[in-house]
Amino acid sequence: MKASSSSSQIRISQAERGFTLVEVMISLVILTVGLLSMLSVFGIAMAATQTAQENGTAKQLANEAVESILTARETANVTWNQIQNTGSGGIFVPGFVAVNCAGVDGIVGTADDAACGPQILEQPGPTGIYAGACPPDVCTPLTNFQRSIAILPVFPVGSLVPIPTLRALTITIQYNTPQFKLPRQYVLNTYISQYR
Repeated sequence: MKASSSSSQIRISQAERGFTLVEVMISLVILTVGLLSMLSVFGIAMAATQTAQENGTAKQLANEAVESILTARETANVTWNQIQNTGSGGIFVPGFVAVNCAGVDGIVGTADDAACGPQILEQPGPTGIYAGACPPDVCTPLTNFQRSIAILPVFPVGSLVPIPTLRALTITIQYNTPQFKLPRQYVLNTYISQYR
C-alpha cells in the first residue's frame, strides 16, 4: 500500500518554525548596537580614570594654598594687612601663575615663589616605598597647573563697609586634561579671619 502524499507530509506548527534570515540580521544589528554602546561606556570610564589624578592634584594644590595662608597667619609670619593681593597692599600675587614651590618665605602664591621653580609631585617608585630621591621615585613637575589666589573683602548684607576682620579666599587651580587637552578648573572658596 502506498500512503498518500498529503498524509505523509509533516506539519510544522507555528511554535516549531526556525528563524528567517531577516530575523537573524535584525538580531545581529541590535546586538552590535548594544555592544558598541557598552564599548563607549568603557571609553568614558577610562577617560574619567585618566583625569582622576589631575583632579586629585588640583584639589591638593588648592588645599595647600589655603593651609599655607592659614599657617602664615597662625605663626604670625605675616600681618593681617599682608594677607591680601599685591594690588591691595598684600603679598599674594593676583591672577593665574605657575605652580611653583614656596619660596624663602615658605608661603605659596607670593612673589618669591618664581625663584624656587616648578613644584614637583613625587610618587613612590616600583617598590611602593618613598625613597626621597628621583629615581627611584617617580617625580612629575606640575607645569600643567596654574594657581590663582584671590583675597577679597567681605561685605555684610546691605552694607558698603567691609568687615575688617574677615576676608574671602578663592583659590582656583587651572589645568588641562591629558587625553583631550581640555581646560578644567577646580575652585575652592573659604573665609579667613584675623583671629587665630
